[in-house]
Amino acid sequence: MKVKYSGKIIQVIEEEKVIPNTSKTKTFEYALRSPGVRALIVKGNKLLIPKEYRYELEKYDYRLPGGKVFDTLNEYKLHYKENLQHYAEEAVKKECLEEVGINCKNPKFLQVSKAGATVVWDLYYFEISDFTQAEQHLEEGELINYDWYPLNKVQEMCLSGEISEDRSVAVILKYILNKKTHEKNSYEKE
Repeated sequence: MKVKYSGKIIQVIEEEKVIPNTSKTKTFEYALRSPGVRALIVKGNKLLIPKEYRYELEKYDYRLPGGKVFDTLNEYKLHYKENLQHYAEEAVKKECLEEVGINCKNPKFLQVSKAGATVVWDLYYFEISDFTQAEQHLEEGELINYDWYPLNKVQEMCLSGEISEDRSVAVILKYILNKKTHEKNSYEKE
């Protein structure tokens, strides 16, 4: 493994891998980034959706509350081989309080989304349905407003591109479809 570039939160790595069923190797290059968290904060049939100014987009974007599990790549590398779900759970609590003033109780782990072969950047998704409202504690430079949206509206926002983080769109749509299927099955059993 050879580190080609190392920044605060991203590292570019070059690594030789053995091609299965051969004695040949191939050089792969990938970016390693500290994992992140995202929260689906649920109240009845509504989701809390922030509208956040994204400097990389130079515009406002609707997205799920979340952030980094570790603040630096070095901190992440200390725990890289561990099960990171515990760290992700603590991070989602911190991010929800900072970004939308939600004190999370009992975050429910939903899934990990993998970025792909050339970018190692996992996102841990949690459902938050047990919470209390608190004061928002934005970091310097963060511009975030938020509101509660009915699931049908959130689905429209996903399909129209208003919510633009595609990995989160996929998780949100799965969540909504699973919820609708569960409600339909519960209704049919009655």
